[in-house]
Amino acid sequence: MASLLRNFWATPRFALNQDYKPQCIAQIRCLASRDSTLLSSDTVKVNGVSSIEEKEKVIPVDDVENSHLTSSIKEKSKEDIQDKLEPLWDDGYGTQTVKDFLEIASDIIKPDGGPPRWFTPISAGPPLKDSPLLLYLPGMDGTGLGLVLHEKALGKVFQVWCLHIPVYDRTPFEELVEYVEETVKMRHASSPNKPIYLVGDSFGGCLALAVAARNPKIDLVLILANPATSFGRTPLQPLLPLLESLPDEFHVTVPYLLSFIMGDPMKMAMVNIDSMLPPRQIIQHLSDNLTAFLVHLSGVADIIPKETLLWKLKLLRSASSYSNSRLHAVNAEVLMLASGKDNMLPSANEAQRLASSLRNCKVRYFKDNGHAILLEDGINLLSIIKGTSKYRHSKRHDYVMDFLPPSMSEFKKAVQDFRWYINFTGSVMLSTMENGKIVRGLAGVPCEGPVLLVGYHMLMGLEVIPLVEEYLRQKKILLRGIAHPTLFTQLIESETNESSIFDMLRLYGATPVTASNFFKLLATKSHVLLYPGGAREALHRKGEEYKVIWPDQPEFIRMAARFGATIVPFGVVGEDDIAQLVLDYDDLKKIPILSDQIRRDNELAARMGVTVRRDMTGEVANQTLYLPGILPKVPGRFYYLFGKPIHTKGRQDLLKDREKARELYLHIKYEVQNSVNYLLKKREEDPYRSVIDRTTYRAFSATFDDVPTFDY
Repeated sequence: MASLLRNFWATPRFALNQDYKPQCIAQIRCLASRDSTLLSSDTVKVNGVSSIEEKEKVIPVDDVENSHLTSSIKEKSKEDIQDKLEPLWDDGYGTQTVKDFLEIASDIIKPDGGPPRWFTPISAGPPLKDSPLLLYLPGMDGTGLGLVLHEKALGKVFQVWCLHIPVYDRTPFEELVEYVEETVKMRHASSPNKPIYLVGDSFGGCLALAVAARNPKIDLVLILANPATSFGRTPLQPLLPLLESLPDEFHVTVPYLLSFIMGDPMKMAMVNIDSMLPPRQIIQHLSDNLTAFLVHLSGVADIIPKETLLWKLKLLRSASSYSNSRLHAVNAEVLMLASGKDNMLPSANEAQRLASSLRNCKVRYFKDNGHAILLEDGINLLSIIKGTSKYRHSKRHDYVMDFLPPSMSEFKKAVQDFRWYINFTGSVMLSTMENGKIVRGLAGVPCEGPVLLVGYHMLMGLEVIPLVEEYLRQKKILLRGIAHPTLFTQLIESETNESSIFDMLRLYGATPVTASNFFKLLATKSHVLLYPGGAREALHRKGEEYKVIWPDQPEFIRMAARFGATIVPFGVVGEDDIAQLVLDYDDLKKIPILSDQIRRDNELAARMGVTVRRDMTGEVANQTLYLPGILPKVPGRFYYLFGKPIHTKGRQDLLKDREKARELYLHIKYEVQNSVNYLLKKREEDPYRSVIDRTTYRAFSATFDDVPTFDY
């Protein structure tokens, strides 16, 4: 399926010859260099292609004959380039699978006599304006197709270039490093303030580390998927001599052996199957995918013939030794993806070693995945990049300007992951229209931003997930939460380094609470979720349930008025219907071991500069962070009430008169407390407050969303 390829890059050491015959709509970009072999006008008839400015041309290939591509050129429309993505955009995840990988590979591995080269998959793009460059460095196969599951999503926010190393190419490792390095230096020279991403898959991880070590002053972000730096400790060492001595006629069995060593066939086959389907349909789809996978598996013998396999094993030894000897020189930002069921490399242990050896390395551990992690179900590379705050356009990550909204596939996954919680809490959302009428749903909340939702924070923020999910579902607008800065530090990283709820919060737009971030959110007309009570309200003591604990100063009023934001006060109740607080801060500080741990954690947070409201006095200043002890209950129900919108547009008096700002602040606080009191009273009238009653109703009458509530 060469039709899925685009942009073979005429960089140094690459030329098309008569053996390479694309049968598709392709795109050509030419990059000049001192030893470039460019596509000449004798080979490709083009009009006005700039070798330096990298003008993109769409080339419908009309004929391929005698090494000549007779082509007509059409300039890419500037209208194709977007400035931003909308929430629930289509990232294409699941539309391509390992089957596509094997089909495309069978086309591009045909010998053409050419050296390594860059290409961009035709489905990758066009990217957003000013998107950074992402270079994909492949594993042992060398095809450069390892991003087949991810290229559509990545191509929306990156300029994606994939390195293709032909089957019979024998370029030594150091020359491959120099080749990638030339590209990195060239792009850095043209955009010195932009990061360059290197996604290194297995062998490509060694390549990425080597390039980073040789270029410590270039801003690089390395994403390493089970890097082969641990090849010297592979559990397959006893089998390597056997592979070398295996007769040629038995090499056909190697692909089937490698398929189980490199990854989990079941996970690869599950990529495009909706897990929400009935079990019978899942089994049928899985059977079809596995059959198609096995049919194409024999083609791996052509991707890695015996002589190439032996060469790649030597290359791996060289790559591992070279990169390990230079780890001390790596200054790049590194994100490592490590698999727990990697049968080829000890990736879990290697992740720990690299995390301690590299200056700036974050690890994400996937306990159920195999070596070929980027080809397995449940791994969305862009989601991981976003969830770890690694996507950026400049030298530092900006939580507002670099934010990418969740895609439809990310939304579906979140709904699936938290379906039990959303169903158990059975949220009822009410809003108030401009005329004061209360309606079910969010119709009373304005769509035009900036909008500032200001409300009560339940215990441990239990209300946030249903609120953000329903807001996005009903209004197709993402609610950007202002969160405690501790959630964006290493303090909340789990010892296992697995993806957590905190990654999900960042994926869905949670932003550290700073004046600068608040300013930028309002300036970009965002819908912002703000809890003035902060951690003190969310970690309240026993007996403080539903007590609004806000600071005395009107912190947000003047900023909202500056941008003419619409303020919507809201109340929420239900924490006491799903959990009982048994150990609060006063209880925990009486237990010596736990008290010491809480003190050490908060002192560390203070040293890291992530405390807030240090200069305040009173209850709200007492924001000691800790994990309270709670016991679950048979779930009740969450209730939200959004009050009548308060418009600040044109309210210059709020900017000039501090007393006016304070009056509005106290009014909003009153509205929040009043909404909480209203819901506490009205929920007693709800016949479906219990999850048992709601489940019974849904079984016989309606979907979960249609379950009635009290009269309002």
